Amino acid sequence: MNAGEGRWIIVKKNPSKHTSSSAAAASPSIDLLNITDSCHLYRLRVDLRVNGIHFWLEFDQSEPGDMSNNTEFADKVGSYSSSKDHSIVWNYFDKLPLGQDGVKKASCIGCGKVFQANKGTLNMKRHLPKCFVIDEPGPPKKRAHLDQVMYREKLAYSIIKHNYPFSYVEHEGTRDLLKFLNPDVTPITRNIAEADVLKIYDREKTNLKETLQKVTSRICVTTDLWSSITTDRYMALTAHYIDDNWVLRKKVLNFKVIRPPYNGKFLAKYMISFLRDWRIEKKVFTITVDDAKYNDVFVKWLNCNLLCEGDFTRVRCCARVLDLIVQGALKVIEGTIEKVRESVKYVRGSSDRKYKFAECIHRMRLQCGKKVHQDIVTKWNSTYLMLDSALAYRHAYTQLAILNGSEYPAFPSKQEWERVETIIKFLKPFYNITTLFSRNSYPTSNLYFLNVWKIQKCIEDQINNVDKVISEMANKMKKKFDKYWESYSMILSFAVVLDPRYKFKVVEFCFKKLKMTDEVCKTKLDIIFKGIHKLYDKKYGILSRINSSTTESSNICVDTLDDLDGFESFASEFESEKSQLDMYLEEPELDYKEELDVLQYWKENQGRYPQLSLMARDVLSIPIITIASESSFSIGGRVLSKYQSSLPSSNVEALLCTRDWLFDLEDEDENENDVEERLAEDIESLYSSYDGSPFSIPKENKK
Repeated sequence: MNAGEGRWIIVKKNPSKHTSSSAAAASPSIDLLNITDSCHLYRLRVDLRVNGIHFWLEFDQSEPGDMSNNTEFADKVGSYSSSKDHSIVWNYFDKLPLGQDGVKKASCIGCGKVFQANKGTLNMKRHLPKCFVIDEPGPPKKRAHLDQVMYREKLAYSIIKHNYPFSYVEHEGTRDLLKFLNPDVTPITRNIAEADVLKIYDREKTNLKETLQKVTSRICVTTDLWSSITTDRYMALTAHYIDDNWVLRKKVLNFKVIRPPYNGKFLAKYMISFLRDWRIEKKVFTITVDDAKYNDVFVKWLNCNLLCEGDFTRVRCCARVLDLIVQGALKVIEGTIEKVRESVKYVRGSSDRKYKFAECIHRMRLQCGKKVHQDIVTKWNSTYLMLDSALAYRHAYTQLAILNGSEYPAFPSKQEWERVETIIKFLKPFYNITTLFSRNSYPTSNLYFLNVWKIQKCIEDQINNVDKVISEMANKMKKKFDKYWESYSMILSFAVVLDPRYKFKVVEFCFKKLKMTDEVCKTKLDIIFKGIHKLYDKKYGILSRINSSTTESSNICVDTLDDLDGFESFASEFESEKSQLDMYLEEPELDYKEELDVLQYWKENQGRYPQLSLMARDVLSIPIITIASESSFSIGGRVLSKYQSSLPSSNVEALLCTRDWLFDLEDEDENENDVEERLAEDIESLYSSYDGSPFSIPKENKK
């Protein structure tokens, strides 16, 4: 360290009493006592003893008056002007020309802020940490400048993505954290956070409108109603389409409060206003709704330009219809199910019973790794899981009933357990299909026909079951099936024809496997055959004919001197023109055992079938369930919770829709699977807590 970089202060103490004058007269004795560096920017102190006299030297970069309290002795080396001109701060400040007032000033090269420089550099040193990193070893590095606009936008993103309240930005802990991360952070209020969220919503809505206008395919929509914690009714509208890269997209367009009356006519008016606001009323292909009565009137009142005069407009939610079919049948065996349900509740009712049940499982050698499920009464698929797990441990329940006697009154009989076993086998295909329909990946519509056919076949196979209870269940299910799916959904049946593994052959095969006459089978095939040709010829085949005629006219060379002029067009009248649909159907099917991405197939073959691929893109994008609306309701219940029940409806829509557009509408906090996990308990593993004695108290419970 050079003396010219600051100012040296030399301080002398009185000589030690034990130091003689003769010792002082001899050759000087110099001892280095200590070196103290209090801060590499501020002060260095060196302690010396020369012939018993204690000196210390201080290198100081503070203002010149800092050592005025030292009354012993001080001597400055160098002038003030030279010391401040050579201070380390001048590596980060630029000197400014003298003004009329004669005050020296300097500007920070990091942020441009101007400071006075005629009274020392301490004020500039204090500013250094704001623009430069000086705590790390080595030369100070420039601190990144905080972009306040980006900081506020990121804060708004976190509120949208994680359902934070707007007051989150005013929490003391949040502000302390942000200030610690960057001292330049300017705290914002909840009103500013709300305005930032609404600004992002408006921006993303404009972008999505432009995207939907550019989409070349038709758009399918799903809609449903939801009652919030405040008893307000919300209408969710979700768009489904396949983009130009053949990727299935889903966007929540609206989540608005609607006012009564809640009938089909008024709901249709809301729907039309939503579609017109998004400017897609001319692009709607199908509307997927549940089985509510008002939806019959609702669809009829939609006066937008729908394909084929509305023949293919409405699609019923497959998961909802399947739920109605099974729930009605389960009422036949309600007594047996109730006994199993009470048995599960009994076991899970206390820790003592759980440990006893675990030892019963071990004694009967029933270890299978299954959990003990408790069902949700309104969801038959959870009831199926309860019955399935209970059946695996039926002998453990029997052993527990013997041990506890009258304390366990709801124990199912042997005949009831056998009936549960039959029911499980009967309902397994229904459970698998429900799981397939309700999975989060939103299945393409080509899955509809084969799975609905499997349901119908399972029902018909059990109608004549020797067990009268099972037979009665099947007959009830048949009535529900015929009510909703007797003629299948025509537009969804087209999807299996557009699967190159199946086409019309699989439709014919499936119909012949059912208990129907040849005449009925032929009638159903004709309906699907004529329907798919009607759709293609009216909206897609016309494009093929226009393009074909344009090509032919451009390739004909007109020669007025040719006597055979026009022969080509005359001869073509005798040739049967084949549409792209006909050519596709005449090609051999692919191997149905092979896994196939149907969207990828049509993407690769759109060059061969340009018009037919457009129809395939529209048909395959049809949602067969309304799970998108249910996901919206799940998130809506967290946005509009009991802690934020006064949130304006416009803010609810902005938060929910923007989250879907930016991050995809995934329920990160809690979903249906989480609820089912809480209703399932691994009691079998509790046996490891025992000390080996029969039905002993667990080790951790002993004193």
